Amino acid sequence: MSEVFINKVAESGIITINLEDYLPKEEIVVFDIKDYLFMGLILKEKEFRQSLKELDLSIYKDKIVAITCSADAIIPMWAYMLISTTLSQESQIVLMGSDTEVKNKLLIRAIHHLNTEEFKDKRVVIKGCGENPIPEEAYLEITNLLLPVAKSIMYGEPCSTVPVYKNKG
Repeated sequence: MSEVFINKVAESGIITINLEDYLPKEEIVVFDIKDYLFMGLILKEKEFRQSLKELDLSIYKDKIVAITCSADAIIPMWAYMLISTTLSQESQIVLMGSDTEVKNKLLIRAIHHLNTEEFKDKRVVIKGCGENPIPEEAYLEITNLLLPVAKSIMYGEPCSTVPVYKNKG
């Protein structure tokens, strides 16, 4: 006599969202303003502009650029604008922050671009415990996005979830 096993998780209609799938796949290159400061502290406009003109833009071609300053220096606002203007000629996108901060910003952007209609009246699990760290903000954003449409929201794995929200309507 053969036994038939039924996968109740597969038949439950639960949709799993793995936030790691929305992390940027493209390379992120860091542009540290510190490298362009006089004595590591002062931005001299003339020299700074010249350095940007001489910059090898090929290293930024089709890349995501994270602009940061690892020195404790006062950077004028126009300097960020000038860097963006220069790097945007070759790069895919230019954002302010460290490598990690830029990854997180792009993750949040990707979450905001999700089509919520596919989750309408569905049971949704937001996957936890992955290979890459996911910021708390991403879990807040996906929850806020799903609240108006999902039947229920859970955290974890489909076979072992923590209930977060259930639509009472």
